[in-house]
Amino acid sequence: MVGVTTVRSRQWRPDELLDRYEVLTIPLGDDPDGEGAIEATLVRQAGSAPATAGAVLYVHGFTDYFFQEELAEFFHDRGYAFYALDLRKCGRSLLDGQQPHFTTDLEFYDAELNAALDIVTEETTGDTGADGASVIVAAHSTGGLIAPLWLDRLRRTDPTRHRRIKGLVLNSPWLDLQGEAVLRTDAVGLLIKGIGKARAKTELPRELSGAYGESLHVDAHGEWTYDLRRKPLGGFPVTFGWLSAVRAGQRLLHRGLDIGVPALVLRSDKSRFKGAYHPAVDTADCVLDVKQIAQWSGVIGRRVWAVAVPDARHDVFLSLEKPRRTAYDEVQTWLNAVFGEGAQQ
Repeated sequence: MVGVTTVRSRQWRPDELLDRYEVLTIPLGDDPDGEGAIEATLVRQAGSAPATAGAVLYVHGFTDYFFQEELAEFFHDRGYAFYALDLRKCGRSLLDGQQPHFTTDLEFYDAELNAALDIVTEETTGDTGADGASVIVAAHSTGGLIAPLWLDRLRRTDPTRHRRIKGLVLNSPWLDLQGEAVLRTDAVGLLIKGIGKARAKTELPRELSGAYGESLHVDAHGEWTYDLRRKPLGGFPVTFGWLSAVRAGQRLLHRGLDIGVPALVLRSDKSRFKGAYHPAVDTADCVLDVKQIAQWSGVIGRRVWAVAVPDARHDVFLSLEKPRRTAYDEVQTWLNAVFGEGAQQ
């Protein structure tokens, strides 16, 4: 079981990747997938002003980690304390000898999500047992699948923690398996599940496109600077065990969830898949099928606000300037409408 240390005993230290940020290691014990001791990493801005509106807990996607400082600043400017969680074996949390992002069950992430929620709540309200809703969970891509599954479980099994959460923002969540229809058949699902159990770390025999990474990174065709060891242009290998966990989570989501809080789902207005970089991917989602995101967004809960952002990338907050501003405007509109929060800049 993951323990939550007191505020006084926590050892935040300077982040090696981002100036003005601090990190806190969350020990998670032995890996249920057999890769030794594991840990997660919580990231926060150092010396930020006291939160007046609450807090945000951000969860990244696959081949990703937190580096989106502009997103943190957006929420900071509106009175939110911003925290980001690098999940086990991801980003800052990846240890030597571990398969990046590898898990055989998305529910395993509940350990660090619960611990992070406890820490964020105590640091921003002074009480891990506080019942008042104060935290917005924000998540991207695979994180956008992990987060609603977690909230649905909290609502059913851990109402005390669930009551601390007031909303969910999903950024291009991975709600179904893109590609040819045959990939979503029961037969292929059983094949993935079978190989996932027998040879969990076997990599899928397909080459990943570097188009998305090249559209983002400043050393290629983009404007963003991040660590290519933690977020390589072509992505980390996809294993059958990890994909089986994702498909199990997607099937559970398709049956219908109730996250119990208002949600905003942002996506691009179109998808364009390319084997190599092309300017067309700068104004589209080149990772996921946005039609699938539109199809399944409504099943996560009873109050879902779904928005297609024209010309947005897969990570809408890493889009070109105009769609990026539109995405932030949509978040502000949602905050105003749902929580009565006016623009604070």
